[in-house]
Amino acid sequence: MSKKGKEEESQGKKGSRRSFLKSAAIATGAAAGVMGFPSVMRLSAQSPIKLKMQTSWDAGTVGYTKFQDFGKKVAAVTEGKLLIECLPAGAIVGTFEMFDAVKSGVFDAMHCFDVYWPGKIPVATFLSSYPFAMDRPDQWETWYDVLGGKEIARQAYGAHNMMYLGPIQHDDNLIHSKVPIRSFEDFKGKKIRYPGGIIADIYRAAGVSTVLLPGGEVYPALEKGVIDAADFVGWAVNYNLGFAEIAKYIIMGPPSTPCLHQPVDLMSINININTWKKIPKHLQELLEAAVTWHSWDHYTAIQKADLEAVPKYLAKGVEVIRLKESDLDKFRKFAPELWVKWAQKDPLAMKAFKSQWEYMKSEKMKYYTDKDLVDSKGKKLTM
Repeated sequence: MSKKGKEEESQGKKGSRRSFLKSAAIATGAAAGVMGFPSVMRLSAQSPIKLKMQTSWDAGTVGYTKFQDFGKKVAAVTEGKLLIECLPAGAIVGTFEMFDAVKSGVFDAMHCFDVYWPGKIPVATFLSSYPFAMDRPDQWETWYDVLGGKEIARQAYGAHNMMYLGPIQHDDNLIHSKVPIRSFEDFKGKKIRYPGGIIADIYRAAGVSTVLLPGGEVYPALEKGVIDAADFVGWAVNYNLGFAEIAKYIIMGPPSTPCLHQPVDLMSINININTWKKIPKHLQELLEAAVTWHSWDHYTAIQKADLEAVPKYLAKGVEVIRLKESDLDKFRKFAPELWVKWAQKDPLAMKAFKSQWEYMKSEKMKYYTDKDLVDSKGKKLTM
């Protein structure tokens, strides 16, 4: 073959290889888009970015297992360029100390319940479900994704040197009790653990002495009789933690409202802003996509585990007590006044509540009308 012919053949092969690689990259990007992750080309070789992230889940719970799966997913979709060390509750600091620890850069990120932080950011009251408001996961997803919720959360956490990545769907919550509570009136005089804020307020209105405890302290407090009962997450996780051994009653609402105080108990992931800025944009996008994936992986895994846990409680003689609709009506009369009270604590909290109130009044949902925004004595409330 002539020299010219060999050069043409060589150029043809190079062109073919370039065409193949280009086509492969496009196909890979399309596949990633179908899976819900940003379309990116294969990442160039570089040292991985390593993050320390602590959760509020105790080791050994299904919540912690799914948190670990989230870390594995991030490593997979970033091709090992972003690695998360997934730490259980208390590994570096106590659960209630995580906000300040991430804010100051003690470690990089937290995987935690927003309901713990109304003392830090008042709007946290409205970043997860609260008594008798939006009560379905899809409603909260809608609020966060298209009604301004994510922007509000980012503004709130941003003021404390953190980037809010997104909500994580979890479960509704149970009340485990050492004594039977069969009515609204039976709550009076009981000492019960709640996460604080507006949730504790509604039970105080019913005469409960509320106690604020982090998750790791709930079991020993119940076991020793320091408290009569405790609100804490759902069936599966609580079974993992041994609640069936120390509390022979589970208190729930009627089938229409299984959890009257926090039917959609949301978590979120927040990362120190300086750490966030060090992560390249394409990895930031992949991390945010992984958070969305984790939210539903976490939620559905816990729902499945709940179904499997229920008969285990019953086998141990735990009695499930369901309140009546009439009991809910007695609690509900306190709710609007508490909503407005907590919204008035901060302009951002009011902004969040107003947007949620408009959604709850919409023809789509129609939970309330303006006539329902009254205090327990029927007096109109103003925002």
